[in-house]
Amino acid sequence: MDERSKRSLQSLTAGPRKTARKNPASVLLTMAAVGGMFACVALPAYAVNTVETAATGPLASSIGAQSVAVSADAVPESTTRDAFTATTQEELDAAKAAEQAAAELAASYVYRDPGPRQAGDDYPWAGMEGLSPLRYYYGECVDFVAWRLNRDAGSTSAPFRWDWGNLTPGGGSASSWTDAWYSHGWPVSGTPVAGAVAVTGYNHVAYVKEVLGDGSVLLEEYNYGNYHSYGQRVISAGDATYLYPPG
Repeated sequence: MDERSKRSLQSLTAGPRKTARKNPASVLLTMAAVGGMFACVALPAYAVNTVETAATGPLASSIGAQSVAVSADAVPESTTRDAFTATTQEELDAAKAAEQAAAELAASYVYRDPGPRQAGDDYPWAGMEGLSPLRYYYGECVDFVAWRLNRDAGSTSAPFRWDWGNLTPGGGSASSWTDAWYSHGWPVSGTPVAGAVAVTGYNHVAYVKEVLGDGSVLLEEYNYGNYHSYGQRVISAGDATYLYPPG
């Protein structure tokens, strides 16, 4: 029997071969490696793939500049602004100053009962003393005439059309009215007309109510003869200089 046949016979008669015992440490390492493989397979794609941005990725160099064409219909219309403007601080300050001045003026008013009003007396501040809204003194001849000029101009409440500032800015006295008319270029005449200012004597003005048929002049006035009171009288046409209604 040759050597090869002897070995075959021995293997058949020797019985099952004992299995070698494995090292426990190697078993643990093998299990860990297999588990790691399954874990990698289970991870989401973004965890294992490298994300490449448009700025740094391989396609960045192939992306060219892009432009967007906007239709003319898509352009928003311009907003139409209204005509209103905001109040400036200067305007607010001026309004506040005017209110304060009016309050101070009102505080200075002193009322004096003028008694029964005469027919034709429409002066709105009878019985008041102090500075009037026309900036002449209440009850004086100049304040009454300034009131009548405003009334004839349709200005019967503040802001008044005429006051000291634009009638006689050089001074409020009746003696300055003629010079003020010349300065403004307003007509000054020796011929009376209804609605004119009659400058009579020294330091007095009156309102021409009517030119009578005989050429005489019917005047209305304040503070002539009776303190701060209304009255009427007739004078000759030559007894006064006439300042025609302003403006």
